Amino acid sequence: MSDSDLLDRLCRAAGIERVYHDQFGTRHEVAPDTIRAIVEALHASAGDNETARAMLAPATFRYAEEAAHGVSLAVPAELRDTLFEWSLREESGRQSAGSFRPSELEHAEAPGDAHRERRRLVLPHRLPAGYHRLAIRDASGAVAAETLLIVAPRRAYMPPALEQGPGIWGFAVQLYALRSERDWGIGDFGTLADFIRRAAAAGAGVIAINPLHALTPDEPEHASPYSPSSRSFLNALCIDVTTVPDFAECAEAQALAASAEFAETQRRLRAAPLVDYTAVARWKLCALDLLHASFRARHLARATDRARAFATFLDEEGEPLSRFCIFQALREARGAADPPQRDWRNWPKALADPASSEVAAFAAAHAARIEFFAFCQWIARLQLAGCAAAAREAGMTLGLLGDLAVGVDAAAGEAWAAQDVIVPGWSIGAPPDAWNRLGQNWGLSPLSPTALQEKAYRPFVALIRHNMRDMGALRIDHILGFWRTFWIRQGQPASAGAYVHYPFADLVAILALESQRARCVVVGEDLGTVPSGLREALAAAGILSYRLLYFEHRADGQRARLQDYPRQSVVAVGTHDLPPLAGYWSGSDIGLRRALGQFKTNAEADAERERRAGERAALTALLREAGLTADDAGNSAPIESAHRFLARTPGRIVLVQLEDALGLSDPVNVPGTTDEHPNWRRRLPLAVEALFDDERIRTLAAALNRERPRGPA
Repeated sequence: MSDSDLLDRLCRAAGIERVYHDQFGTRHEVAPDTIRAIVEALHASAGDNETARAMLAPATFRYAEEAAHGVSLAVPAELRDTLFEWSLREESGRQSAGSFRPSELEHAEAPGDAHRERRRLVLPHRLPAGYHRLAIRDASGAVAAETLLIVAPRRAYMPPALEQGPGIWGFAVQLYALRSERDWGIGDFGTLADFIRRAAAAGAGVIAINPLHALTPDEPEHASPYSPSSRSFLNALCIDVTTVPDFAECAEAQALAASAEFAETQRRLRAAPLVDYTAVARWKLCALDLLHASFRARHLARATDRARAFATFLDEEGEPLSRFCIFQALREARGAADPPQRDWRNWPKALADPASSEVAAFAAAHAARIEFFAFCQWIARLQLAGCAAAAREAGMTLGLLGDLAVGVDAAAGEAWAAQDVIVPGWSIGAPPDAWNRLGQNWGLSPLSPTALQEKAYRPFVALIRHNMRDMGALRIDHILGFWRTFWIRQGQPASAGAYVHYPFADLVAILALESQRARCVVVGEDLGTVPSGLREALAAAGILSYRLLYFEHRADGQRARLQDYPRQSVVAVGTHDLPPLAGYWSGSDIGLRRALGQFKTNAEADAERERRAGERAALTALLREAGLTADDAGNSAPIESAHRFLARTPGRIVLVQLEDALGLSDPVNVPGTTDEHPNWRRRLPLAVEALFDDERIRTLAAALNRERPRGPA
């Protein structure tokens, strides 16, 4: 067998694309050493590969709508006449059992091999949607095989209000960017609740927010919500300190907030155009420390109802919360004197193992500090639930549209706690495209598809469940990664990466099941180099596509017309990774990207400016064709017309970025940069209390209400 044939076989077995084409159609052949390194990483995460030899896969999927439910067995040829017993425990607790000989079962459609036969065991009754445990025992009663039988609906949840009518519109906001007259230098849950009520009164049916994932309180300038420490827990800096019930009971916290130093700092922080994360974290964490001490003395020590509510929260969150809080305390303790120790990969081997006796000893010795981090999670969760309640009470159709980041930082708590699922030495990103011609390395660790399967997808189920809580809809960042993820080896450029395939059908089935249970709409961010068939598969599963005015074109290269936008979609001008419309229209983003070194030469930047001029002309013509003016009230960018155009498309949800509504030019984030640009820091120029008195907001909201009058929630 030639080396080329061997590489082809390795790629097929491991789900690696040996050749791929980027967004420009350029062909890339993956280097042989990259292929071998990925295969080695996947084998390392697969343990002893018992799954490949098992009679049943760790997880088996069926659709709830099927007439009968069953499983495919891989039966060793020598056991075909053996009598087996099966037992099924449904999620509800209902149990059933039976027996069979493999030779008496029908052949399964999947082919077997010389040593195993594929047979199909059909269960005597259809199962409800859910997670059920099927076990097969031999004559001795020993378990010969077992599987988590996941019965899922074919489609994700969609409320009638979105199935019918003209669809809804709403705002996309960066929580940290919101201002209020009483914030502590950063947008918080109290400000968000106020914004929700005011936006609902203006006609909005949904509020899309940036990821609220837990970051690193001991390194607050590490501020990207898409590079979190944990995606299952929340950012404590989002807490509105003064509305925590303990604040009214804590004289020390009240004195802190009343101090002259605090007042002066708050005036400075509120007036600043950028979030000063270091100062915000110092004051907020100090105040939360005081509130926790008060809670311990007034409630935990007295076993009050509030203490019991906290205990219930700890029980419900269980080991994942415990591990996360232990990690926070460990990182804080070790990194205080030695910043490189903030990265758990630099810890002694015993502390790098969450299950070690040394970690348990640390937890026992630092119980109060670990409890503090749990207290912060409890408060954050309660306040986020309050925001969801505010949306329901205001009559919003969907309420909050949350955002699930595609991964976590390799040094993060989630990576420490899930080393058996995270693949070390690799990060995920994207090949070259029109917005970043060098490709992107996001610095986030990939999940092992083999490890996910062997764990019956339990980590993925828990992640989705955590993120759908309190949400009317959930956006899955880079849902392309459910199909294939672009892996980049540590130390290599993004252009040297490779696509690794994932169990797409399994992941989408879990999404649909959890979506129906949480009554949460699913939005798939399907931008970038989209593989053939992905969007059709998402549509079949009831997952909304994400379509941008900047990107939507017909096959002939012409801009997409109104009717070209799919009904099953969220539509917007751009995203946080793209320039607001005012900046796009003026081309200021091109100058910024040139200054940041994202064009190799001035000629490349000039070519981009020429291309942009053509795009502006095409967009102007498109708006006029739709009967919309190309210039709104003297603004250089057609902000109102562009959003009215989107509101006339069939797309179910129209999102308006607040930066667009206010005519701002500076981008929220410039992909491919860290400290070179103030990413994830820029605050809005107006406080929430004044936003909806601003003529630009009022005029745009009125126009969208005419295009999409809000019906019943």
